[in-house]
Amino acid sequence: MSKYNIAIVNSSSFGKVFPEHMEALKKIGQVKHFTVDSEISGQELAEILQGYNIIISSVTPFFTQEFFDHKDELILISRHGIGYNNVDLEAAKNNNTIVSIIPAIIERDAVAENNIVNLMTVLRQTVKAQHSVKCGQWEERASFVGRTLFNKTVGVIGVGNTGSRVVEILRNGFFCDVLAYDPYKSELHIQSYGAKKVEFDQLLESSDVICLCANLTEENYHMISDKEIEKMKHNVYISNSARGALVNESSIVSGLKTGKIAGFATDVLEEEPGLKSHPYLSFDNVVMTPHISAYTMECLEEMGKKCVRDVECIVRGELPERSVQPYSNYIGSK
Repeated sequence: MSKYNIAIVNSSSFGKVFPEHMEALKKIGQVKHFTVDSEISGQELAEILQGYNIIISSVTPFFTQEFFDHKDELILISRHGIGYNNVDLEAAKNNNTIVSIIPAIIERDAVAENNIVNLMTVLRQTVKAQHSVKCGQWEERASFVGRTLFNKTVGVIGVGNTGSRVVEILRNGFFCDVLAYDPYKSELHIQSYGAKKVEFDQLLESSDVICLCANLTEENYHMISDKEIEKMKHNVYISNSARGALVNESSIVSGLKTGKIAGFATDVLEEEPGLKSHPYLSFDNVVMTPHISAYTMECLEEMGKKCVRDVECIVRGELPERSVQPYSNYIGSK
């Protein structure tokens, strides 16, 4: 091909925090930002992106079979992130579309840090305490007695790239007794990071704090719901930096209302972007951030560089690194 049209879809950061990434793409072809509804239909999305044969995409929208059925030529979807559950890989393969992602190691430290940061913010009532100071109520400080993370029993669900780093931080930084549930990881793998491999129910029943770090699959959709919360300790704390759909949001709300859940921290929602009317925000023991776990200067710089390299590889007829859908007639055609 002699011409490339590049669409940046639903990314609030690519090319904005580091303009040099956008400038690099402009040397290759036309570049345009698109912001669409996260639940846009596949056909409508395809119509909007007609003529664009390279896409750099955020966690939304969803590139479904319907999208590919109506899309004209599309060589590459480069995910500005490590997840790819918003892309139908089989449909992409049938459409000769390469799908590539960010190497997980790029996001590892940033996402793990934010899981703990949000958790600590809830434990220590940081937001409420700061608000009181802003309102001239310094003397009310005895109202903000928090809980320490030190020496607690913490359950980590998912001990992959991010979860393993969360385990290390909890074990080595806070001397926690870390229990881990991950059916896809061996006991030796989990022990090597400082955790004990346990069954799901044991983790639920024994943990003072639970950190969610798992990938979203069909099997673990709403893995934390009413019956799981019922098995947890009273006054449990939960932090989620993975995917919003790992929890049933109505169940979390119920747990907060009854006091079963003492505090909830989340960087993700099942449907994003979140609204100011979201029921989580009616609780002062909830911290909700707008999917910013990977939003550090260091992480965004490397993520952007990777997406640019993906596009440069395609122009040369080469397969990008970390291609989760690697089959295409375009590769090797140069």
